[in-house]
Amino acid sequence: MEEMKRGLKTRHISMIAIGGSIGTGLFMASGAVITQAGPAGALIAYAIIGVMLYFLMTAIGELATFYPVSGSFSAYSSRFIDPSAGFTVGWLYWIIWALVSSVDILTAAKIITYWNIFDSIDPFVWSMIFIVILFLLNIFTVKAFGEAEYWLSFIKVATIIIFLIVGVLIIFGILGGNEPLGLTNYTYKEAPFVNGISGFLGVLLVAGFSFGGTEVVAVTAGESENPKESMPKAIRQVFWRILLFYILAIAVIAAIIPYTDPLLLNKDNTVTQSPFTIVFDRVGIAFAASIINAVILTALISAGNSGLYATSRLLYSLSKHKQAPKVFSKLNKHNMPFVSLCVTIVLIFLSIVYATLNADGYYRLLNMLGALVTLVWLMSIISHVRLRMAIRKQGKSETETLEYKAPLYPLGPIIVISVIAFLLIGQSFDSIINLNIPILIESFLPIILGVVVYFIHKFITKTKVIKLEDIDLSKHNYDK
Repeated sequence: MEEMKRGLKTRHISMIAIGGSIGTGLFMASGAVITQAGPAGALIAYAIIGVMLYFLMTAIGELATFYPVSGSFSAYSSRFIDPSAGFTVGWLYWIIWALVSSVDILTAAKIITYWNIFDSIDPFVWSMIFIVILFLLNIFTVKAFGEAEYWLSFIKVATIIIFLIVGVLIIFGILGGNEPLGLTNYTYKEAPFVNGISGFLGVLLVAGFSFGGTEVVAVTAGESENPKESMPKAIRQVFWRILLFYILAIAVIAAIIPYTDPLLLNKDNTVTQSPFTIVFDRVGIAFAASIINAVILTALISAGNSGLYATSRLLYSLSKHKQAPKVFSKLNKHNMPFVSLCVTIVLIFLSIVYATLNADGYYRLLNMLGALVTLVWLMSIISHVRLRMAIRKQGKSETETLEYKAPLYPLGPIIVISVIAFLLIGQSFDSIINLNIPILIESFLPIILGVVVYFIHKFITKTKVIKLEDIDLSKHNYDK
């Protein structure tokens, strides 16, 4: 039987998750976040999402340790909820990451033209070049992919650490040639809070979607050398690193640059208006814009790399569980799902063509992602709850059944579900108040699509929600 190799070490898995969640949301959008909600509003919003993320990741860690399969989200929903739920989540998550990779490639193609030497080449051609690069990074052994992603993500992490050090030195007046800034910008004019509840809700949504991608660590479970040891460890490390990076970076930016600075709004979406670039400019670091531009480009390639990896494994998992054509589970001589990778590349290519041919195609791709990601999060936490309920229903011991237990159950799932509901409602807060039906339908269209797919699959296949007493709790029933 063809099986994928477990070639990913803990350091690879940690960096894959970091690579999937630290991107342009931090490098480009963080300034607008501070402007919209103020320094304290931004920090509190990210802290709330960070707490939710902690409980979501520990729940996923419990699932991934108990049932370490490649392309795991569809497998979790199929095994612990309903085969139709697994079918829906698997295909929607495949679409999500294909769209994410498309957006990353499109953005990278725009950013590289910042340098005049590359400006003569059409962005569509650059998009094709980046597709080929990502394809080559994924076509060989999973260990080669892991090493490439490790170093791509390492560049981002190193940049953030350098930024934090430089920022702290500026705050205390050691760099920049100015008096110590301290926390004066936290009380400047309307700060620390700006724009009331609407500003806070807007930032909460941005924060939630900025962290999106962290859950991709679960997709790597099927190719981890020792998932029962590496998955919980990697999840704990990833959460704290990302939370510290986001919280500290925003805290430093808010301390150095007042929320009223027009550059923070980044209306033109230009690299020279990145908060990171502004801070480096304040201390007179030469070529700051070029440095940050190169880092952002690397960040996009890294995120696209993680996305292509995740989508190909999800399609493989769907095929293994008979929810996609059998050919998608075919492995090449390097034991990686080559056919799934090729099909994913085709979808990414078509998405890029669509965005190129339509004036607002790029933004339509972006608008589809938020609700779909929260839907996958919701199904993951429901899978976790049903695993725990099945253990109790079948009279088994949680300690003996689970080698890693998510802490503070059931408080964790309650917090996750509450925040997800708040995110879904918050994204349409103004439309709900004003009863703007067309906008509401457009906002919830991805969720409506998911519900329709679920019931169509259920109608065709006659599946039923699995009874708690019938859920398979055998420990070794997974793709090795």
